[in-house]
Amino acid sequence: EGREDLQVNQLETQIWIKPDMQKTDVDFSEILNAIQEIAKDVNIFFDELEGVNSPSKDDDSLLHHGNLTCTSDDASRLEVVGEEVPDKNKTSGLYFKDGKCRIDYILVYRKSNPQTEKREVFERNIRAEGIQMEKESSLTNSDIIFVKLHAPWEVLGKYAELMNVRMPFRRKIYYLHRRYKFMNRIEKQISRFRGWLPKKPMKLDKETLPDLEENDCYTAPFSQQRIHHFIIHNKDTFFNNATRSRIVHHILQRVKYEEGKNKIGLNRLLSNGSYEAAFPLHEGSYRSKNSIKTHGAENHRHLLYECWASWGVWYKYQPLDLVRRYFGEKIGLYFAWLGWYTGMLFPAALIGLFVFLYGVTTLNHCQVSKEVCQATDIIMCPICDKYCPFMRLSDSCVYAKVTHLFDNGATVFFAVFMAVWATVFLEFWKRRRAVIAYDWDLIDWEEEEEEIRPQFEAKYSKKERMNPISGKPEPYQAFADKCSRLIVSASGIFFMICVVIAAVFGIVIYRVVTVSTFAAFKWALIRNNSQVATTGTAVCINFCIIMLLNVLYEKVALFLTNLEQPRTESEWENSFTLKMFLFQFVNLNSSTFYIAFFLGRFTGHPGAYLRLINRWRLEECHPSGCLIDLCMQMGIIMVLKQTWNNFMELGYPLIQNWWTRRKLRQEYGTQRKTSFPQWEKDYNLQPMNAYGLFDEYLEMILQFGFTTIFVAAFPLAPLLALLNNIIEIRLDAYKFVTQWRRPLASRAKDIGIWYGILEGIGILSVITNAFVIAVTSDFIPRLVYAYKYGPCAGQGEAGQKCMVGYVNASLSVFLVSDFENRSEPTSNGSEFSGSPLKYCRYRDYRDPPHSAIPYGYTLQFWHVLAARLAFIIVFEHLVFCIKHLISYLIPDLPKDLRDRMRREKYLIQEMMYEAELERLQKERKERKKNGKSYHNEWP
Repeated sequence: EGREDLQVNQLETQIWIKPDMQKTDVDFSEILNAIQEIAKDVNIFFDELEGVNSPSKDDDSLLHHGNLTCTSDDASRLEVVGEEVPDKNKTSGLYFKDGKCRIDYILVYRKSNPQTEKREVFERNIRAEGIQMEKESSLTNSDIIFVKLHAPWEVLGKYAELMNVRMPFRRKIYYLHRRYKFMNRIEKQISRFRGWLPKKPMKLDKETLPDLEENDCYTAPFSQQRIHHFIIHNKDTFFNNATRSRIVHHILQRVKYEEGKNKIGLNRLLSNGSYEAAFPLHEGSYRSKNSIKTHGAENHRHLLYECWASWGVWYKYQPLDLVRRYFGEKIGLYFAWLGWYTGMLFPAALIGLFVFLYGVTTLNHCQVSKEVCQATDIIMCPICDKYCPFMRLSDSCVYAKVTHLFDNGATVFFAVFMAVWATVFLEFWKRRRAVIAYDWDLIDWEEEEEEIRPQFEAKYSKKERMNPISGKPEPYQAFADKCSRLIVSASGIFFMICVVIAAVFGIVIYRVVTVSTFAAFKWALIRNNSQVATTGTAVCINFCIIMLLNVLYEKVALFLTNLEQPRTESEWENSFTLKMFLFQFVNLNSSTFYIAFFLGRFTGHPGAYLRLINRWRLEECHPSGCLIDLCMQMGIIMVLKQTWNNFMELGYPLIQNWWTRRKLRQEYGTQRKTSFPQWEKDYNLQPMNAYGLFDEYLEMILQFGFTTIFVAAFPLAPLLALLNNIIEIRLDAYKFVTQWRRPLASRAKDIGIWYGILEGIGILSVITNAFVIAVTSDFIPRLVYAYKYGPCAGQGEAGQKCMVGYVNASLSVFLVSDFENRSEPTSNGSEFSGSPLKYCRYRDYRDPPHSAIPYGYTLQFWHVLAARLAFIIVFEHLVFCIKHLISYLIPDLPKDLRDRMRREKYLIQEMMYEAELERLQKERKERKKNGKSYHNEWP
């Protein structure tokens, strides 16, 4: 009878519960009296039917039943009937001492810090905004003070409306398109066939991990006037922890700490040392004694560790919705992009592995490598001055076979495939980003007007002009001043690029000098493989120089960016990102470009070698070609850099946190350490990188460049990138969940300037791969020989039988007596035939020494050169046409998503209209009931 009177199934039923009332031995009349006594307390809004029939789906209600946070000082505290505050809340370190008010943000300062007055003014203004505060000294250092902040419901609602925070207000109703009977039958057959197959192992098990289910609701900007439209099961968990922290941070950024126009914001207090740290709390420990499958997750951090950061789930999809809910949209988008990039690497890695295996299987049938291995009577000229001996061509048999593994008939196909793959990857990422933006309510989100950087204000505070958006005066940088700073910055960038070129020049000199040294080495292993030893040591030294210069570049890029005086933080971040990418890209790839396009191209010929500073003879390619040097350069740099980055990403914070724990263990013992509150544990973790996600993005973008730019020379690059990324995802996840303080949840619509950089790399990759195939590899010379000079000349065939005699045709003859004095070898080659050599061979297309023009270019040379230029032009135009065609054919927004967005917009308008109509009708009934006269207005 009582339930019928209360009408609990109506949409806006308000239930008032007395805090100290018991659940048993109370009749219905006492409940009504209690309701009348506390009618001004907090009201709980239940969604239609779901507030009674289904459990709460808000974030923490699934994980901490009964852990209700404080919503205001006294009047708005919400407690379940007969339920006391658990002791766990008081000891967990996530609440105030009363166990009711959840900590939304932590500020840390030292009592010995002299900036006391600024902190007092700042904290007094924080209280004036309605935020509750509680202070507590550190258990390990009494000089460190933790300021715990909590935002009550009224403050959260007020600023959520100002910040346009989107919140759920109605369950989604999916509209299914009408299907034909034939399509329905096909779908039934497919679903029946899928039932016989095992379940997808990469999908997360939502039955054992129910907390992964998200509220599938329509959202709208929060409004206190229309609060009855929103689904509020519980006011304490309506705003999740990440949103609460973001709202508190928004308030702290706008609170004054001193009288003055610019004396405002937490960032300035952190920069001048008033506060030592500021961070939101992690949601407890990431480990638990109980299994997550039997006892559930202790908190969202524990859930993320078990289903995302643990190595046991390396093969499963990422729980991106949970990552976004805990860390915010910006970090969620990074992991979404990284996961998408890793998934797209699978087909590229498979095709690259197929190209490599094709080279392995056709190795014994390759006519060129056969001729090299059988050329025991062909004596090659020395590859360096004095100490390098004559050598048989057959001595390079192994290198010829290794070269065939990477330079074979499938290489051109793979280069075209990777150019198209890069375009498909970017186009489908735009579609994937659109779906994510829709699911995460980022479609209509626009960045609010950013604050001006304090450095910009301090520098240009004397000059002001009106902001066209806010209409308020702000500091202004003159155009001449801005241009002069940009010119100085560009000059600095050019100078640093010259430093990179100088480093490459030093590596070139090292290669030139050491090839002779290794040729005269005592050990036969090094002496016989002097060129490989030179290349290997040069790559390792180059890697060390790269890592050292990266440290210098970071400081120079920071200096130049601050010199430019960007107006806002996003402008500063974009400028710094572009400089660091240019520096690191040139630093990482300059030696690779030298090996690919310059090594052995401008050496001259025996008897007339070109020399560096008229002293050192330029390095030549191996008799088997330059591609083996390029493969070694890419393989060593890629493996070493990825290994080093992964070690530094995880190794440094692990060592730092281990050292901190060790000191605590020595001073306070193991038992005391485990009883530290959460804010103390989080303070002892490493802060997130000062540049945010910059290092993570930069590492992956540089890897993307390695994977695409020279992929024609190293088809295994996508496979190495794939293996690295599988590890990288879990390393980054482990680092975010366990080793770093919880970063502030921030919003973003996309990956920012990095997308434009990716498009630029995609365009560059087409050009470089065209030149690698045409210039570095022997694909074009072999093709010209097969169609013009080989046994099949004029027959339109190019098989292995058409390559007979290619090796001999690609080598020119040199008269040993024509050697210069400084390059004449110490041995006369008598060990090969018993008498001094008269002739030796070298890689080039030149006339013999007794021709009319000795050592002049042959007609075959010009044919090969013309074919190379024609191939570059045709390859680039063909691939660019395919790329643009794919970009045109693939829409940025999927059709089903476009339909869903249109339908959702229509349904939202209908729902808002119905809800408003229902409210007006109720008001009309209440007026009639109270006997008040009113005009016959609509409805």
